[in-house]
Amino acid sequence: MTPEQPLSIVVNGIEQSLGMAVRDALPRAVIISLFTWGRAKPDDALPGAERMGWWGDTYAPNQGDRIGSRLWLLARAKITTQTVMQAKQYAEEALAWLVTDGVASQVLVDAERQGQSQIAIRCQIVRGHGPNLDIRFNNVWSALNV
Repeated sequence: MTPEQPLSIVVNGIEQSLGMAVRDALPRAVIISLFTWGRAKPDDALPGAERMGWWGDTYAPNQGDRIGSRLWLLARAKITTQTVMQAKQYAEEALAWLVTDGVASQVLVDAERQGQSQIAIRCQIVRGHGPNLDIRFNNVWSALNV
């Protein structure tokens, strides 16, 4: 990890840098789904005054389609068991479209606390028609608290 890019990503056991270096469409889609700020729900506790969200959701071709996750809502939270469970739920929610759209047959998400100041998220994308994807974000917390 570097100060310029604190988030570490491991795809199928191989560490990769983020950005344009991730050439495979599926890992890119997972990254966009998790780290684009999805719109907060009306009953979500906000870390600030805005509900955020991507403006393009207003013009989604399928009504109700949304891009992004609500992981950003955890930016000011303390890392507790509840926070880790919430991170897992937000990641599952953000990646559910992969099954709905037929990209994957199953998406398995696990989140865990690592040490005092990190949360890691592992996503296993199970595909019947192609190779499975195992992608791990070793320090999601650093991406939320920059």
